[in-house]
Amino acid sequence: MATIQPDEISNIIRKKIRNYNKRFKIETIGTVLKVGDGIARIYGLDKIMAGELINFADGTIGIALNLEPRNIGAVMMGQGTNVKEGSIVRATGRIAQIPVGSAFLGRIVDALARPIDGQGEIQSEKNRLLESAAPGIIARKSVFESLETGLIAIDSMIPIGRGQRELIIGDRQTGKTAIAVDTILNQKEKSVYCVYVAVGQKASSVAQVFSTLKKNDAMDYTIIVAATADAPATLQYLAPYTGATLSEYFMYKGQHTLVIYDDLSKQAQAYREMSLLLRRPPGREAFPGDVFYLHSRLLERAAKLNDQMGGGSMTALPIVETQEGDVSAYIPTNVISITDGQIFLSADIFNSGIRPAINIGISVSRVGSAAQSKAMKKVAGQLKLELAQFAELEAFSQFSSDLDQTTQNQLARGKRLRELLKQPQASPLSLPEQVAIIYAGTNGYIDDISLEKIHSYIVGLKQFLTNTKIEYVKTLEKTKNLDEITTNLLKQCLDDYSKQFAEKNFTEV
Repeated sequence: MATIQPDEISNIIRKKIRNYNKRFKIETIGTVLKVGDGIARIYGLDKIMAGELINFADGTIGIALNLEPRNIGAVMMGQGTNVKEGSIVRATGRIAQIPVGSAFLGRIVDALARPIDGQGEIQSEKNRLLESAAPGIIARKSVFESLETGLIAIDSMIPIGRGQRELIIGDRQTGKTAIAVDTILNQKEKSVYCVYVAVGQKASSVAQVFSTLKKNDAMDYTIIVAATADAPATLQYLAPYTGATLSEYFMYKGQHTLVIYDDLSKQAQAYREMSLLLRRPPGREAFPGDVFYLHSRLLERAAKLNDQMGGGSMTALPIVETQEGDVSAYIPTNVISITDGQIFLSADIFNSGIRPAINIGISVSRVGSAAQSKAMKKVAGQLKLELAQFAELEAFSQFSSDLDQTTQNQLARGKRLRELLKQPQASPLSLPEQVAIIYAGTNGYIDDISLEKIHSYIVGLKQFLTNTKIEYVKTLEKTKNLDEITTNLLKQCLDDYSKQFAEKNFTEV
């Protein structure tokens, strides 16, 4: 039997002492004092930061929002039904952040970027803070590139540029989401990544948007962030920031992104609910005093970065719902003052059968023609002028029955131009198609066509350009300019098509 010598034992002990490494793990732990309505009051988390993530004992994640002398107020990112008074809470030392990356494209996620489409986990490339500072003035560049929506009324008269913030505002059921979805559809093959944020929507509405995007192969470049009506107020409050964070990943890589917040009225309501439960004092119209900051720190993150920063852009299209068209209410005025213009949708115009129901009179883009191609600038100026004259004459003609021939001609053309602006849902038009349609309207090609046949004229013209006059389409897509050569090609197209359309209609008659 082998015997162990005392010096061997002492050598082993000395070796263990030499290799001993002091590793302390310090945890900040608190106790739940009170819980209810998704809000928890916690004692003991003295070193916690504002906006820091915390873990409850049952696995629920929370965010510390109110830092008070005796306790902190935290919101729970879930139902938190198993969180009780006396439960242990651990601080994480991390400010609220989510995973980001190109693997999110084509997926539907919740407000914490967790997949909810049943297609498995998403392999993220990195994490980004949910609330990060907006790019400074030096990091930005003037907006100059067009972000085409595919809608004639917008691209010609209320143009949107890459890096702009354009508000879509109107009553419910006036086509706000339809404009946003059409804009996403029109980004196909344009190297623009899209993020659609649904806040407080019905799950069926989100499913409908997903179905439209999927059917048109738009999910390949789109992410949907959903915080539906049955989600906790906390998640509805966070969802827009999640959308902005996912978009920023692409922007800072030098790519172009479009983010749609549908809609910020519901985010404001969710934030109001949270704030009142946290006992924050209400302000104007009973909203929390910092509700302006809620939206400004979100929308200011949209930008066109300069070349040193990679030249990427993030375009924001926030949606706000009005009551009875009241744009002077609290939330609408807040967001109007933050954005670079607004597209106002009118219920009266919608009910009169004009879709999209855009009220050109109070819609504006503060970037303007800087965000238009040269070709669109040339044809849009004439369109705006003729529509403005038509609006004045139409109002005047209501009080007079005896009109001269010139006035009658102007009224007839104005009615036809208004018909040109009508566009079915989910059918965005390319730049060559829009230019051809506007040119036809402002240069007398449709003056002799009856109002009922304007739509069939446009449908036929689209097919004619695609099938027969591909040279014009390719030239305009390449140059984006309506120079002498392109204008002659367009005139030839319209002459040939108008002759063909007239013969077809004469035969049918």
